[in-house]
Amino acid sequence: MLVDDQAVVRAGFRVLLEQADDIEVVAEASSGSSAVAVAARLRPDVICMDVRMPGGDGLTATREILADAPESPPAILVVTTFDLDEYVFGALESGASGFILKDCEPEDLIDAIRRLANGYGLVDQVVTRRVISEFARRRPAAPPESAAARQLTPREAEIVRLLAKGLSNNEIADELFIETSTVKSHLGRAMTKIGVRDRVQTVVWAYQNGLAPS
Repeated sequence: MLVDDQAVVRAGFRVLLEQADDIEVVAEASSGSSAVAVAARLRPDVICMDVRMPGGDGLTATREILADAPESPPAILVVTTFDLDEYVFGALESGASGFILKDCEPEDLIDAIRRLANGYGLVDQVVTRRVISEFARRRPAAPPESAAARQLTPREAEIVRLLAKGLSNNEIADELFIETSTVKSHLGRAMTKIGVRDRVQTVVWAYQNGLAPS
């Protein structure tokens, strides 16, 4: 589903995305409020969401869409011309699974949608490390080992900490001297327990619950 107040942007994205055999554009919306209504009716797998729109901004719409579908929420990819920190953090804290800039390469947008559809969140490569470090700096300190965090096993908690530190699955495996497949299994169970659908929101959860590195 495409959400942008500019018809020419939506049309361009549709032409681009429909060239991919495994992506179908099922709907469009020109405002945040209409996006909420359409998403509730159609339940798309991935929503490409603009940030600044008349008639309801994209971050508010993101929160409402996710609140309306707690069991099977769509993955929301925030696509914007702005890379200012407040938009990045606003998107992540609203529950978005990814953030990418409108001037990205076409194949990067297609790849981002595929990744989100498969449960992998992402942040634009230009800002990935900055987002993690700045997110850590801006979040108020949470009590270590909160009640929410105690639902994880020690190994699951350790892997979530390393993920929040910015490590990939391969780097986590090297750090803990285990197989990458084992990391994926533990991380998958941890994500199920804490109720998140992707790596980005796992990192956000870790900072919110005192499980991230200080």
